[in-house]
Amino acid sequence: MSTQNSLTDPLSFARKMWGGMGMSLPGMVTPTLDVAEIEKKVADLKAVENWLKMNLSMLQMTIQGLEMQCVTLNAVRAMGQMTGGFGTGAAVTDGSQSAGPLAAGGNEALKQAAMWPWTLLQQMQDQMQQAAAAAATAASSEDAPKT
Repeated sequence: MSTQNSLTDPLSFARKMWGGMGMSLPGMVTPTLDVAEIEKKVADLKAVENWLKMNLSMLQMTIQGLEMQCVTLNAVRAMGQMTGGFGTGAAVTDGSQSAGPLAAGGNEALKQAAMWPWTLLQQMQDQMQQAAAAAATAASSEDAPKT
């Protein structure tokens, strides 16, 4: 009967030998032969892998957000320094009346630069109105009776 048992379980000899000593080997040295246990371990490890991937992607998004915030703050700080430089630099260089127009010219340039989106939008609206007027003129000329 022991030969039949050894045929169904090829590692029964090793189990009997280690089982009699009163200690078991770690799972890496003697892997389990139970398929359900292996599938459970695989499922657990995949769950851990997915959790780690999710945490990695959240960490990467956080890093990118902080980098964008840093770049934005540096740009705002640089613009503030440029604005401060136009006003104070011109006034400090010369105490005469010529310092006033330089400072005003610098601030005016900054105001115009800040308004570029609205300027672009206004130009686009003007072009669309001109195109609509041209289309209306063309349509009215086609509708007019030819003599």
